[in-house]
Amino acid sequence: MRIAPDAPITFGITGASGAPYAVRLLWALNAAEVPVRLIVSPYGLRLLAEEADIPNVEALQAATGDWSRVEYYEVGNRGATPASGSAPSRGMVVCPCSMGTLASIAAGTSRNLVERAADVALKERRPLVLVPRETPLSLIHLENMTRLTRAGATVLPAAPGFYHRPQRIEDLVDFVVARILDHLGVENHLSQRWKSGERKQ
Repeated sequence: MRIAPDAPITFGITGASGAPYAVRLLWALNAAEVPVRLIVSPYGLRLLAEEADIPNVEALQAATGDWSRVEYYEVGNRGATPASGSAPSRGMVVCPCSMGTLASIAAGTSRNLVERAADVALKERRPLVLVPRETPLSLIHLENMTRLTRAGATVLPAAPGFYHRPQRIEDLVDFVVARILDHLGVENHLSQRWKSGERKQ
């Protein structure tokens, strides 16, 4: 199935530590004028409040730019647009992705709209980028990641590099967000690209 380049990206925010990644990613998608179908779990909302001082969806909107292309869906609404494979989509990202969400996607349980939308991305062979933030990893975590990778997902841990000589926390966040955008096919210039033979300043 051919998907129009201006089709929406589904974006799930769940309860793993890493709220600043989610905020910056949504800001970047809005800045790039990419349509977004946004779903935030209750624990995702709690982490936004605890880690980014964003207590509700209205505050998230205020922190992430132009929402004219954002559609917000309740996580309990498994009959919403992102739950249907017939709805055009460029793919999906879950950032941050809790290990519970990752396990449920791996098992195909579809307990809520985030998990159902991820299941749709897999069955429709669309990009699915999962951004876990957990350490250390148990064998169960690794086996779930392996299963999802075999099913077609991209597991992209929130593990920033240091070759670009980050000076601020924001530099580390941007490194990870830039990699997510790359895998979603969204052009960006958030972080310095690696160039062999060049010394980083």
